[in-house]
Amino acid sequence: MVSSSHEAMHRIFQKDTALLIRSLQRLLHVPFPEPRDIMALDVDLTEIEPIERRCDTLLRVDTDEGNYLFVIESQGKKDEAKRGSWAYYLSYLHEKYRCEPVLIVVTQSAATARWAAKPIQFGLPGWPSLTVRPLVLGPDNVPVIVDRHEAERDVPLAVFSAITHGRGPGSAAILGALATALETIDTNSAAVFAQLTRSGLVDLRAREIWEELMMSTKYFFDHPFAVKEREEGREEGRAADRVEAILEILEARELSVPPLVRERVSACTDMEQLKAWTLRAVRVTDAADLFDGDEA
Repeated sequence: MVSSSHEAMHRIFQKDTALLIRSLQRLLHVPFPEPRDIMALDVDLTEIEPIERRCDTLLRVDTDEGNYLFVIESQGKKDEAKRGSWAYYLSYLHEKYRCEPVLIVVTQSAATARWAAKPIQFGLPGWPSLTVRPLVLGPDNVPVIVDRHEAERDVPLAVFSAITHGRGPGSAAILGALATALETIDTNSAAVFAQLTRSGLVDLRAREIWEELMMSTKYFFDHPFAVKEREEGREEGRAADRVEAILEILEARELSVPPLVRERVSACTDMEQLKAWTLRAVRVTDAADLFDGDEA
């Protein structure tokens, strides 16, 4: 099930697409050329296979030196299934768009960052046919921004910093600097960044601190984006409960639940589809049969 913190980690780049270029240049020291144009693309990478394949965010970046596709993946923990998915994304996108794909992983976990940064190789030992080398943004290279002047100079980066480092005793200083910086930008942008920050914070105490800081700002609770985020959060919670129920039914019936089945159920947010799977879960004899009857 996709969490709100997972969503916020990559949605920040949708709000400020130039942040990604700045991050590559300043944080990862990648000499990426200045972009002429940046546009968001459809993240659905499914062809005719029954298993859905979707990356988190997909951006096309055109420069004077060539065109690139940024595949942005938010990763909460180690997941060996991603090895194949990431290789598929890059190969498929190169074939479809004839642009150079670049895989960028964002994470709040230092351990996950180290795992994701390791090259993924397919083929013979010592002679790989395919090598995938993700660029990783995580706690070790995203700056901790506690100075309000620094936060004001680059508000989107300050938001990303808060989401990445917003846990533990240092979170109050990070969030305080960001709250002050939001007062220096337009109300609509501040509302979006405020809600993305709240969604991205996984530490409950940090969320409480952020909500206290935002209590005096009307846009935090009354802005249409804030209302939409709250509604999506409630829907997300209902879907998460339904996913848990489906998997519990299958396991209670002592049916083996393969990783692909678990992944597909957990990724679904369509309540009608989840209700249909719940009904099937009580009668199927094989977990894979859960999807029989779904549209191709």
